[in-house]
Amino acid sequence: MADIEERRSLLGGEGDDGSPSGGPADRAPGRPMPAICDPAHLLHRVVVLGFMCFLGFGSYFCYDNPAALQTQVLQDLNLNTAEFMQLYAWYSWPNVILCFFGGFLLDRVFGIRLGTIIFSLFVCVGQVIFATGALLNRYWLMECGRFVFGIGGESLAVAQNTYAVNWFKGKELNLVFGLQLSMARLGSTVNMNIMGWVYSRVADLVGSPGYTALGGSLMIAGVTCLFSLGCALVLGFLDRRAERILNKEQGKAGEVIQLTDVKDFPFPLWLIFLICVCYYVAIFPFIGLGQVFFIEKFNFSPAEARAVNSIVYIISAPASPILGFMVDRTGRNVIWVITAVAATLAAHMMLAFTFWNPWIAMSLLGVSYSLLACALWPMVAFVVPEHQLGTAYGFMQSIQNLGLALIAMAAGAILDNKGYLVLEVFFCACICLALMASVMLYFVDYQRGGGLNQSAAARAKLQKEATSDAE
Repeated sequence: MADIEERRSLLGGEGDDGSPSGGPADRAPGRPMPAICDPAHLLHRVVVLGFMCFLGFGSYFCYDNPAALQTQVLQDLNLNTAEFMQLYAWYSWPNVILCFFGGFLLDRVFGIRLGTIIFSLFVCVGQVIFATGALLNRYWLMECGRFVFGIGGESLAVAQNTYAVNWFKGKELNLVFGLQLSMARLGSTVNMNIMGWVYSRVADLVGSPGYTALGGSLMIAGVTCLFSLGCALVLGFLDRRAERILNKEQGKAGEVIQLTDVKDFPFPLWLIFLICVCYYVAIFPFIGLGQVFFIEKFNFSPAEARAVNSIVYIISAPASPILGFMVDRTGRNVIWVITAVAATLAAHMMLAFTFWNPWIAMSLLGVSYSLLACALWPMVAFVVPEHQLGTAYGFMQSIQNLGLALIAMAAGAILDNKGYLVLEVFFCACICLALMASVMLYFVDYQRGGGLNQSAAARAKLQKEATSDAE
């Protein structure tokens, strides 16, 4: 009965533009539903968007806990750098496989609502295991925690995107994705700048620094994961309510994975994969090791080192939507990719071979990192047909996680045996490979008609012609 009354209220309410939602024959008597409670109203969807954005906040906050506490983890647990970087490798290993099956699990097994809650639980449990390992000074338990955390982390991002597609359509969607990315970067930034302070407060409470203070700090960080789990529960309730009132279907991840499609991937797509792997392995492992680098080379205090190490995320938060809009308006994706990779190479070379203020290089790295993400990932949709998009993006994420796991281990070993200069040269070599692949992509695309490097106007014209032909 409540369901019928709720639906009658909705039908009697107003649409997004302020007009009645139906004609005279459609309206049922009864008091209109308040806008904030109406799933069809913009105000209600803005509330839902808030919960969507915070859904991944805890995951991104806790992902870089090791980087924010690099000095403390190394000292309190008596680890070498190779062992420290294993904490990042163990996060990536499960996602070499789960990138293919996360969408399938959401669509066919759990459903988006239950799946989101389950993956949020994995993130919470993984962080608790990780913190408990530090409390007990059991490194193997910390590795297990990062593995469990990784199972939930990437799949939760798939669920977040599925909710966004289900609630927001058309032009709204790009803005929503940009806001979600900004919130993710905000989580990473807050982590980088607050965890050192949290550790010092916990150390004061327990009486001295050590693995007990480290474990307590990581357990406090886990509160953000509980907050995200709460957002998952509220989102599930709101989505179920909207499904009942609006009589709409539950959201689908839309990622149809057919591994047999891999053999049909064109050569430009393999170049995009190569750029993705070679580029990102020089970003995330570097940030994971950056705090001690800035302390040792530039004589920064731990607080200053954490601040400069987080500038990539700080810049990425507001820059990603702006640069995404710029790429959408101009096109020329391959040129933007080459520009971003070249700027990243310049930033790494400044860090490796000069003693210039590292804020310059890290700011350049933040802008170029955001620009590459906006220009590279959409190109996959220009290369493969729509029915292969799920497989292409799943494969791209899979090899990216494989590369991150392997390079994280290699970076730790290089740093232990050769030092930061050789490590920076290694990262520069990875970026050089990405740059060569980018230039090769430009010429291969040029020979094939230049579809990837078209201007936005030319691309829109072709799309309009194709639509007219189809009609």
